[in-house]
Amino acid sequence: MRTKDRTEVPMALLVDGLATYRLVKLVRDDRITEPAREAVEARHGTPEQSKITYLLNCPWCLSIYAGAALTLARRRWPVATSLVARPLALSALTGLATVHLER
Repeated sequence: MRTKDRTEVPMALLVDGLATYRLVKLVRDDRITEPAREAVEARHGTPEQSKITYLLNCPWCLSIYAGAALTLARRRWPVATSLVARPLALSALTGLATVHLER
């Protein structure tokens, strides 16, 4: 078994943190998931009426579940999780850079 170098765990944490941020943005804000959000609201009611609709609109709430899913996935399928988390993290960095650098 290979020993992890000193930067591997912090880097994975950073990647997973950024991937979690991007997953939350994807579910909560992106146009591509808007039909799903609208369908949930049509079926269950507004965030004030439904816990599931509230969950889809609450970034703090979503981040717990997205972070937990990434944590469990990384533990069970580390290579596959990296293949998904890294592009999500890069997308998050690109989005953050766009917002802050193009002012």
